[in-house]
Amino acid sequence: MLRPGTFALTLLLAALTTLGPLSIDMYLPSLPEIGRALAAPTASVQLTISSYLIGFAAGQIIYGPVSDRYGRRPILFAALAVYVVGTGICAGAQSIGPLIAGRLLQGVGGAGSNVLARAIVRDLYTGVRAARELSLMGSIMAFAPIVAPMIGGVLQTQFGWRANFILMVIAAVIVFAAASRLLPETMAKRSAEPFSLAWLGKGYISLLRHRSFVAYLAIMTISYAGLFAWISAAAVVLEGIYGMSAVTFGFTFALGAAGFMAGAAGAARLVLRLGLDRMMGLGVSLLAAGGSGFAVIVATQIPNGLWLIVAMAVYLAGLGLAMPQAMAGALTPFPERAGMAASLLGVVQQSAAAAAAAVIGAYLGPSAWPAAAAVFAAGWLTFLVWAFTRGLRAQESQNSP
Repeated sequence: MLRPGTFALTLLLAALTTLGPLSIDMYLPSLPEIGRALAAPTASVQLTISSYLIGFAAGQIIYGPVSDRYGRRPILFAALAVYVVGTGICAGAQSIGPLIAGRLLQGVGGAGSNVLARAIVRDLYTGVRAARELSLMGSIMAFAPIVAPMIGGVLQTQFGWRANFILMVIAAVIVFAAASRLLPETMAKRSAEPFSLAWLGKGYISLLRHRSFVAYLAIMTISYAGLFAWISAAAVVLEGIYGMSAVTFGFTFALGAAGFMAGAAGAARLVLRLGLDRMMGLGVSLLAAGGSGFAVIVATQIPNGLWLIVAMAVYLAGLGLAMPQAMAGALTPFPERAGMAASLLGVVQQSAAAAAAAVIGAYLGPSAWPAAAAVFAAGWLTFLVWAFTRGLRAQESQNSP
């Protein structure tokens, strides 16, 4: 078993979190082809993104609290098994309905690896040390959205859209095998209270009464919704409006995703020196700048879609800087309920992302304005939440361990 504090453990936890972006980004170049192959309208194809996010959000309601009671390892392995089944359904779908249903189940399973990786970090670390670990995991995880669209574009061109889901199954089986062999149980003390809906509701309500937790939650949720407004629109905008091929889209989309890796890597290096709030301040400033740049490019009708990628790279760099710090700030006050806190963060965050993806999908057409408006609003709202809650978060952090 791997020991806490080792890079190998960080790498394994990062691998667990890559299933989420892999499940979303790898098949993006195939969205237009899925619509043609399954005779489905654009809005229905976009629901394959939203259904995954809905399943991802719903799954997180349970995984964290149950793992607080029964341990991280057994719940993680159950979640990975559900993920494999759901992905297999997607690979064999003959119409859009089963594909949407398979994506929902895939999301339910994928939620477990994400929320439990966060809970494991809180089991082992706190404060800026947790933020550094989450940032380092984020910089490693960011390889997934960088390479996934490239791989997806090649698979789409050479083998068709089903090959994406077959590769997802293979990746999940590899992660399952590695975790079963190397991942230790990190819970020092399991919850003594029996699991019940009443206990679950009471726990979530108590978290929402913690004002700094809500502030960090808002920062994470709004910024993440902006990302998924872009993800849901990217293929339609860049391939449909700007005329990119599936392979070109995969590579250019990856260039934008590299911004997140750069931001997360920078945060891992600087957060111990600058602290959570200053690092978040830099991140939310880039979120606002990236959103503004996106809107300006669409408003001025610049014909080259690469400029949209540049604007999103700035936005995603801000996300990589800000989100791990907000996550660490939210989890630090709750060492005895790390799973529950991680679950609530994920539920709200993914629900907002699903809503953003669904709304953008419904309004997409011959214009990129729906995506531009959403990214612009998300960037500036995140900045304002950070600015207006600084005093509150500083005051309540003094009472955190």
